[in-house]
Amino acid sequence: MLHDRVLLFREESDGERQSGGGLLIPATASLGKRLAWATVVATGQHVRQVTLGDRALYDPQEQADVELDGKTYVLLRERDVHAVGAPKGEADQTGLYL
Repeated sequence: MLHDRVLLFREESDGERQSGGGLLIPATASLGKRLAWATVVATGQHVRQVTLGDRALYDPQEQADVELDGKTYVLLRERDVHAVGAPKGEADQTGLYL
């Protein structure tokens, strides 16, 4: 990885989804602009706010897909990450930061 790039892995679920209330949402349902979460698997040497294993929130319309070893990854600049969810840390931390 070079400069301020972040490589993310997203478990693709283009099929039906289930809402938090248990409703089944078909794959053909049209939604407005929706951000997506993915796991950080690699970072460039100039990335400051994101570390390996974090969950990053990004806009799928601004992504560049990369295929490595049969898996599809998302390549972004660090500035295109909207929020980061770190693994569960200490008791006084929320685990989310912007």
